Amino acid sequence: MVSKSYSNLLEMTSGDGFDFRQPFKSLPRVVTSPGIISDPDWDTISDGDSVGSASSTERKIIVANFLPLNCTRDDTGKLSFSLDHDALLMQLKDGFSNETDAVYVGSLKVQVDPSEQDQVAQKLLREYRCIPTFLPSDLQQQFYHGFCKQQLWPLFHYMLPICLDKGELFDRNLFQAYVRANKLFADKVMEAINTDDDCVWVHDYHLMLLPTFLRKRLHRIKIGFFLHSPFPSSEIYRTLPVRDEILKSLLNADLIGFQTFDYARHFLSCCSRLLGLHYESKRGYIGIEYFGRTVSLKILSVGVHVGRLESVLKLPATISKVQEIEQRYKGKILMLGVDDMDIFKGISLKLLGLELLLDRNPKLREKVVLVQIINPARSTGKDVQEAITEAVSVAKRINTKYGSSSYKPVVLIDHRIPFYEKIAFYAASDCCIVNAVRDGMNLVPYEYTVCRQGNEEIDKLRGLDKDTHHTSTLIVSEFVGCSPSLSGAFRVNPWSVDDVADALCRATDLTESEKRLRHEKHYRYVSTHDVAYWARSFAQDLERACKDHYSRRCWAIGFGLNFRVIALSPGFRKLSLEHFVSSYNKASRRAIFLDYDGTLVAQSSINKAPSEEVISILNTLCNDPKNVVFIVSGRGRDSLDEWFSPCEKLGVAAEHGYFIRYASQKLSHYCLHRHHCILFSGCDELYMYVFSDGARKLHGSQAIQVRSKNGSTLLNLSCRYTQRQQMDLQSSQRKAL
Repeated sequence: MVSKSYSNLLEMTSGDGFDFRQPFKSLPRVVTSPGIISDPDWDTISDGDSVGSASSTERKIIVANFLPLNCTRDDTGKLSFSLDHDALLMQLKDGFSNETDAVYVGSLKVQVDPSEQDQVAQKLLREYRCIPTFLPSDLQQQFYHGFCKQQLWPLFHYMLPICLDKGELFDRNLFQAYVRANKLFADKVMEAINTDDDCVWVHDYHLMLLPTFLRKRLHRIKIGFFLHSPFPSSEIYRTLPVRDEILKSLLNADLIGFQTFDYARHFLSCCSRLLGLHYESKRGYIGIEYFGRTVSLKILSVGVHVGRLESVLKLPATISKVQEIEQRYKGKILMLGVDDMDIFKGISLKLLGLELLLDRNPKLREKVVLVQIINPARSTGKDVQEAITEAVSVAKRINTKYGSSSYKPVVLIDHRIPFYEKIAFYAASDCCIVNAVRDGMNLVPYEYTVCRQGNEEIDKLRGLDKDTHHTSTLIVSEFVGCSPSLSGAFRVNPWSVDDVADALCRATDLTESEKRLRHEKHYRYVSTHDVAYWARSFAQDLERACKDHYSRRCWAIGFGLNFRVIALSPGFRKLSLEHFVSSYNKASRRAIFLDYDGTLVAQSSINKAPSEEVISILNTLCNDPKNVVFIVSGRGRDSLDEWFSPCEKLGVAAEHGYFIRYASQKLSHYCLHRHHCILFSGCDELYMYVFSDGARKLHGSQAIQVRSKNGSTLLNLSCRYTQRQQMDLQSSQRKAL
């Protein structure tokens, strides 16, 4: 069935049809296991696929909304580019081997004139291994600032548009822009693919439809998807009008990664409640069976690039800034907050907690300073402006109430500062607080922990020897993805101002030994679970999830965003209609067994009775003297008897075969299957299953013998009674007495 929400976008599927009748080619490519030779040509690859010859170099195509590049335009309008070494996408390369060729696909943060696009694309590919996706400005606005930031991002952070002035209602035009943008990204990914052995790693909620567009072109492509944002509970996610389309697209990936177990659990719950899918956990791996494919789940939080932070910490400018900050706040307890300006970071709640702390603890006045660094907002809107206004208002109130000419409890830095300056604040702060009401991961606590480890130059300036133990204190919201991994942090409910104030108070009272123990525990985890570890682990699990690609046959079905691939065993062959008709016409005797629910009537049908058309077709089949037709169903005999009363020559097996009515018997006459023989022919013998009335009954079991045609016993079996069978047997025994 065509998806209702995608019915006007079906033109995107044109030209991608799959010919089920195409014969399989016999040239083998690789041996995947002893005795099984895989065939790469089971799939039909479209003419537009730019798949070249295999290469010894392993290629990983990393796809994200934005490329890891810094883009600037000078006064003359000339564009200049440089690698953004602080971008996560650039840092994760450290988890790959030296032989890996990493290619990036994404859009630019600046608009490029169409006349310059070819030149820019060639330059970026040649110098930076980047393939830009040029989105028209109107499409970029609808895709990124529209559907991503106004629909998906609030929903994934548990914000529902309850009324018109508290969020944007669903707009199908924005979703269509989201589809078009993902399609353009898929076109660029196909340009980067050399072979179907290349791995594609898709990042975050901007590109959740990309797995479907890629899978439709290359059925065995290796696709990994990692969601950096939270995944909401099923009660929240199910409010999204295009919920099924996005879930089905994600399931076209081979591996789906989440930051925490909670996010993965919510995803599994959505698959179960909305799509009826179930998962299995084997040897520590979680997998969802989806049309013969196993979609694996990965739970591992992102890390930081420890080496990058340490190198910036060694810069003379950073060391000088650390000295300046420590001198400026000498004798004070310096607390630090670093947040993006958005409505989910809880900046105002953090300031209210500080206000309550100073109100309850007069001794901490003139002693505690909170430096709040506010990164520029990534999106625009009324909510962002309200959050900025509220934070500034609360900070002014606190400074007016508790500050003086020489003391300000709150220092707001609401402009962009150099990265080294931010690192200096990390190194100089006694405590770091992250008070977000909802956040996918938030790497600020990890960066703070690494920077508090310091280095020899900073220790010398502080008058410390190299054996000095370092300290740090963290206050983390329990709704942040990094919270479970930081067992030594004070966890708070950001909505409770009392909790935040209490945590701030406890942080000021910690002894040096407690601070040292907490820091050592955090640093040990952060330094071993860095970004390279995360990338390497994800890549290894993606290879493991794709190891059976060439040992299965793939069949493509579905239109638009309902597209999916059915994976079947190597011995499977699709039944040809021509072959079936030919065999049917040649057969002198035919046994036809038909399931009922889901076959003769749709599972979703409210009226489960067969239609007149079904009754007519069944009578046509039954009237052929060569046919023996049976309906096999788990339904009760009364309903089946009533529904199929017009079909006098039809056999019916009710309750999974426990009651059987043969075509030769009268209506409503069923055989209770306690005494019955089944004949079937083997290669040379005719065998007979004997269900004997006199067989010995053992605890709800009945003996069964398999005999040859001359009567000799070949095998003794036992058959378990169902609860219904035992009740019927007990009832018949009572009647006999």
